Amino acid sequence: MTMSNLFYNRLGLAMRAGKVVHGEQAVLDAVRSQEAKLVLLAADASDNTRKKYADKCSHYHIPLVEYGTRDEIGAGIGKESRVAVAVTDSGFARLLTESQGKPAEVERFE
Repeated sequence: MTMSNLFYNRLGLAMRAGKVVHGEQAVLDAVRSQEAKLVLLAADASDNTRKKYADKCSHYHIPLVEYGTRDEIGAGIGKESRVAVAVTDSGFARLLTESQGKPAEVERFE
């Protein structure tokens, strides 16, 4: 299983568990209420959309991750294309962050 597949499988699992909010207004509301633990933004989002979510997430100290396309995110949650979704569970947020395909930073102990 590729890292990309793992990411979208975990996103789908979070959706089925009821821990994903989608739709522009719902995602922004989740950020404002600090219910969101992670916001996932499509890499093909417009500059205005990217700025709007970046500013909101920065202001409320919510992690923002750009990953995949709007179609991939939509397919991951079993919906039509989505530009942004919010994960409302810290466990799922951590799992998704870990499965982005970036190697974890590990300190070496001698």
